[in-house]
Parts: sequence; structure tokens; C-alpha cells
Amino acid sequence: MNLTERQREILFTIIEQYAELATPVGSVTLAKLFDVSSATIRTEMARLESFGLIAQPHTSAGRIPTDAGYRYYVNSLVEESEAESSPEDFRPSSSAKKPSLPVFLPKEYNRGAHVLEVRVSSQATAESAIRGAVDSLVELTGNLGLGTIGNQLYLAGISRLLTQPEFVDLARVQAVAKLLDNLEPWLKEAAPGEPLNIFIGKENPIGKSSGVSLIISKFRSPFSDNSYIGVLGPTRQNYQKVMTLVRSAGQMLENSL
Repeated sequence: MNLTERQREILFTIIEQYAELATPVGSVTLAKLFDVSSATIRTEMARLESFGLIAQPHTSAGRIPTDAGYRYYVNSLVEESEAESSPEDFRPSSSAKKPSLPVFLPKEYNRGAHVLEVRVSSQATAESAIRGAVDSLVELTGNLGLGTIGNQLYLAGISRLLTQPEFVDLARVQAVAKLLDNLEPWLKEAAPGEPLNIFIGKENPIGKSSGVSLIISKFRSPFSDNSYIGVLGPTRQNYQKVMTLVRSAGQMLENSL
């Protein structure tokens, strides 16, 4: 899919504005940001909509990203960061068909990395280190955190997840519950094999209608070579921040355990 530079910038701005404000983004707002007419923005938005990258909710004149729009955005983040890491840091996720983010933290995420490092390194046991890392991800991302400890799945932050505006709809909450009920057996069966796996919206193997993204990192631990840590949150989120922190958490746990 070939987008013009302006179309890319408009798409990325819609995604980032929607992640921050949780409201559809309108042409007037974008026109001010890009210093062009609302008519020009509406034309570009129509093209993005025809590509299936954004959609218009029935109750709003603004636009929101689709799963395909988020996937395009995530893949673009990866491509832009490839030059910052060695080729070995990039292995394609089965659903993304693109490499994972490298293990580097932009300056604005240094605080989050430090919180993770302190929490992990201060624990006396492998189990407490994993729990501490999961709890830190909940605090840093506002998503539900998950981690495997031996044959058990540790979950934290369910209430944080369900306070997101997306989950005022009971059907969405039920879909998330179904995903969580089946997540542990799915992890055992599928054993995602990459350092970072990203499943966006309908890409999720279970709970396809839940409107969430599952971002998990594989790491080696005393319990298993296929241990996992990650987060589950709405598709509307800061992907660069969350992906980087999840990958960093997995690496820190592997290095320390």
C-alpha cells in the first residue's frame, strides 16, 4: 500500500490523537495541525478510508483508526527503528509479518525502563521478579499485565483495563473475559516464538471481537524457555511506548533470572 507522505502523517496523527484523547479526530482539528483547508483534509481522509485504514463511527463526524491502520502504524514504527539495532534484534511475529521493535528505549521511556529494572533487580526470587515486572507494566501502561510463572498465568490490572472508555459496552467486556479465560491454554498450545509478538484487534487468535491488542514478549526463565510477559489493552494505545516497555521487560527478566 503506497501512501503519500501527507497521508501517512495524517494517519499517524489520527492514531496518536485518538490514543491520547479517546475521541474521533475531525477534519477541523487536522486542518489546524497541518495548516491546510478542511476540504483538503477531508479528501485525504476519504483516501485513507478507502484503503481501510480509518473509519467513521456512526455517531461522530471524526475518524478513528481501524485494525489495519494500527497494523500499518506499528509496522512503520518498526521500519523506522531498524537502523537503530542490529539485524539479530528483528524477527517477524507470526501475525505481523514484520520484525519486532528493537531493544532500545527513546529518552522519554527511560523512566519506565528504570522502574522496571529496579523492580526486577530488587526481588529475591524468580517468581517475585516476574510478578514485579508485570505489576510495573500495569502501572506504566494502564493496561492489564500478564506473565507466566511455571504452569500458571499471573494477571494484574484487570480493573485498570476495564476503566478504559472502550469497555463501557458490556459485549466488549464479555469478549475480553472470553479471551482471558482462554489465554493460558492458548499460550501453551501456540507458544509464540518471537521476542515480541503483537496481535491487534481481529488478529487475536481468541476474543477477536474484543477490540484489544495483545503484546507479549518471550523470555527464558528458571521455569521455562517459553516464559511470557506482556500486556493486554485497547487497540487505542501508545504502541511505541508499550511495545518498547514489554520487550524491555522480557529482556530484563531473562538477563536477571
